[in-house]
Amino acid sequence: EVSLVESGGGLVQAGGSLRLSCAASGLSFEHYQIGWFRQAPGEERDGILCEIASEGTTYYADSVKGRFTIATDNATNTVFLQMNNLKPEDTGVYYCAADLKIAIASCSADEYLYWGQGTQVTVSS
Repeated sequence: EVSLVESGGGLVQAGGSLRLSCAASGLSFEHYQIGWFRQAPGEERDGILCEIASEGTTYYADSVKGRFTIATDNATNTVFLQMNNLKPEDTGVYYCAADLKIAIASCSADEYLYWGQGTQVTVSS
């Protein structure tokens, strides 16, 4: 059974940093890839950073380019989202999601089958 557990969210001042973790079990990064999504209050869940293995590219939403990066620890089956220079508009619930690499062609939430429970990030001005 696939399980994704996010952690690392919290309250931070604008300009600060946070590192979110997505601990995965029941899947292998050899065959699955992780995407990060954000849902602001009253908004839809949007993809912000996804590695598109089928195209050999990494998608970054314009709003996070130059500030957010992704890293993978294969030893612990954990994917990290490093968020720097945070802005109030980064506030929202952050989710990691997973699906088979061959099934993913974009950073659209519709393409991902497995989801974590989300972690709240609040950036104060």
